[in-house]
Amino acid sequence: MDARLQRRVQRYGWDRAAAYYEQFWRDQLEPAQSLLLKMVSLRPGERVLDVACGTGLVTFEAASAIGSDGEVVGTDISAAMVTAAGATAESRGVTNARFERRDAEDLRLQDASFDAVLCALGLMYFPDPVRALEEMRRVLRDGGRVVVAVWGARRNCGWAEIFPIVDARVESEVCPLFFQLGTGDALAFTMQRAGLREVAVERISTTLHYASAEDAAGAAFAGGPVALAYSRFDDDTREAAHAEYLASIEPYRNGNGYAIPGEFVVARGLR
Repeated sequence: MDARLQRRVQRYGWDRAAAYYEQFWRDQLEPAQSLLLKMVSLRPGERVLDVACGTGLVTFEAASAIGSDGEVVGTDISAAMVTAAGATAESRGVTNARFERRDAEDLRLQDASFDAVLCALGLMYFPDPVRALEEMRRVLRDGGRVVVAVWGARRNCGWAEIFPIVDARVESEVCPLFFQLGTGDALAFTMQRAGLREVAVERISTTLHYASAEDAAGAAFAGGPVALAYSRFDDDTREAAHAEYLASIEPYRNGNGYAIPGEFVVARGLR
């Protein structure tokens, strides 16, 4: 896939998803985000970069950890995500976090200007993950940490059928290699290729809980990576896609709700 097209798909797709993202994904992503923050071990006064920050779920936790003497910069390719995060910062009175729309593969930030770089569940979407990690390494000071989280192996993610279901109806080209980074040692190798050292990896199982079929479908279609493609569906296509997706997660139904298995891989590397 052409890298410029993939960036466009990501930008406008996440613009569509921004309004629904926290509603459907805040609780489900918390285990990965908590492990990422544990592995980075932020200290008061540090300067932190949060790449693919979305609505700021990780950014605000980082801002709290580094205190008023530190600073966290959240970047995202989606203008809607950056706007939402900035509005939250203003409403909460958070003064040590700011948000900017930037491309992860071309950050245009000063060399060696951060103590730590975070990327929570964004690396799978970048056209060139190695290039993005090289950028993260470039902006780190010597001894600084990069910590990234990705989704795990496809076989361990019960919601994975969402991609072929959408692609059968409209060519989405969301993320052709979505599960590749979470398979085997792929994430560690990718970080090492980018020049990071002492790479350490943790893999955790999780469960995505949804109270209803409507919530499960909303998360999969409106609040996630296929939101742009989904916006092109007419009512009949949406109904058929919902039915097929719900059939794919039927083994995980629990009464009226769903408990869908998932997996996260979190890795830390040093400059």
